[in-house]
Amino acid sequence: MSTYRTLHRQDSKGVAVIHFNNPPINLVDRALLVDLMTLTKALESDQDVRVVIFRSAHPDFFLAHYDLAGEIGGKPLALPEGKASPLSALLTRISRLPQVTIGELQGRARGAGSEFLLALDMRFASRERALLGQPEAAIGLLPGAGGTVRLAQMLGRARALEVCLGCNDFDAELAERYGWINRALPHSELQPFVDALARRIAGFPPSSIANVKAVVNRVTEADHHALVEESQRFVSGMYSEETVRRVAWVVEQANKTGSTMEMNMGPLLERYPADI
Repeated sequence: MSTYRTLHRQDSKGVAVIHFNNPPINLVDRALLVDLMTLTKALESDQDVRVVIFRSAHPDFFLAHYDLAGEIGGKPLALPEGKASPLSALLTRISRLPQVTIGELQGRARGAGSEFLLALDMRFASRERALLGQPEAAIGLLPGAGGTVRLAQMLGRARALEVCLGCNDFDAELAERYGWINRALPHSELQPFVDALARRIAGFPPSSIANVKAVVNRVTEADHHALVEESQRFVSGMYSEETVRRVAWVVEQANKTGSTMEMNMGPLLERYPADI
């Protein structure tokens, strides 16, 4: 089995448990994306695993968000016409895995962290600890890896616009009401519930699991052209003067306050000074 830098995999009786571990806050950075690509390729050909659980080794962060600051400091990315971004394409591959995929959310999942969860088959969250958000519009962008497309599909037009334009944090109870997650559960019950559900599904015939996923995917798969447009719009705005300025401000606030900005990003984003 491959050695991963940012995650840990453990298989037992048809269930693979993946723990994200990319200190300090589980950023979706290059190292994590390389590991996810390696994992996805392995799962695509794995005939023994029937269910995959994704959870985090960090109590406060499932996946924080995409490492946009790291991208802006590098060479501008240019997407070929008609192509989605590498991250969006990876999440589409994950959404099509032959296994049943379950996200167990005990901390924060914003931006690409939320988009990762949206690409999974099911999502369950801690009522006391989970937070979800899509903060991209606050820095001049849009969710660029399936967020706008899959949220509109799952939540409906008005609620997707509220999430993507309001840029605030959503707790587990509201996320459950909106259809963003399957269930909000008491923190102490979350992991036992997810483990029991995974074992139950893994005990059923592989053919029935494959058939159910195939038909459900057929009627719910995110529109390819919409995903491409989303990615193209995201990349075209990534290096704009406004976005670079706002990302620099977020990084500065995080450096000044430690974890305060990351822990409370939704409410704090509105403090961006308009006269900068």
